[in-house]
Order: sequence, then C-alpha cells, then structure tokens
Amino acid sequence: MTLDPRPLGPALAAAEEAGWTTLRVDLAGVRSKAELMRRWGAALQVPSWFGGNWDALADALIDLSWLPRAPGRLVAVTSWRSYAQVRPGDWETLQEILEQAVDFWREGADGVNDAEGELTVLLAEAPGGSPEGTAHEPPGR
Repeated sequence: MTLDPRPLGPALAAAEEAGWTTLRVDLAGVRSKAELMRRWGAALQVPSWFGGNWDALADALIDLSWLPRAPGRLVAVTSWRSYAQVRPGDWETLQEILEQAVDFWREGADGVNDAEGELTVLLAEAPGGSPEGTAHEPPGR
C-alpha cells in the first residue's frame, strides 16, 4: 500500500464536501482477530451475511452495495499501531485486503470493472491524531 501522509481532519472534510461516504474504524484496544472483524463489520455497516473472517471482509470491501451511492468512500482507520504490533501477521493480511479493495475500486473508476466510485483508506494513529498515510488520495487534495 502506498502511504502518503495526510491530516485526518482535512481529508475527512474534503471527502464529505465531495459527497463521499466517510466511515471510521477505530482499532483502539483491539487485540484479537475476532474483535478486529467486529470493528470492521460495525464500521462498514455490513449486512447479516458478514462472516467475520478475512474472505468476508475482502468481499464486503469490494461490494459495499448496502451503503448509499456516492462518488467515493473514505475509510479512516484510527489507533491501528497497537494492533499492528500485537498481531503483525494479521496486520499484514489486513493491509493486503485493503490494497486489493482499493485497487478494485480504482479499476472501476477507470472503467475496468463495474465498481462505482473510489475507495480510499486513510491510516491515522488516533481520531484527530497524527496521520500515517492514505492508500489513495481523497478528492480535492
């Protein structure tokens, strides 16, 4: 994942101003894969079919049909460093899934698939805290 530092507040404001759907995944206190899946499921507002595993998360991130139609979606992941340190293997898997989802939506925006809009994932240390980066630049930046 290409990380390009951006402040969290302005990125969220720019996305919302452009009509994007913004979602927040706070990983503060997360120490297990099960809790990680619960946080992602809640943040993405997944339907009942969400299985709470890597495949289900990957499927959810390339579907998102239950969310309002929008020209793009920004997912702000906060307080992730602790989880990355405690569960480095799971963190690596999560990053791969996020990269694949961002690529899927980017290709859709370029007309390669039927995906509508874009997906941006922004990593930040804490809500309003120092930024770690973004997988794809939000609108107006």
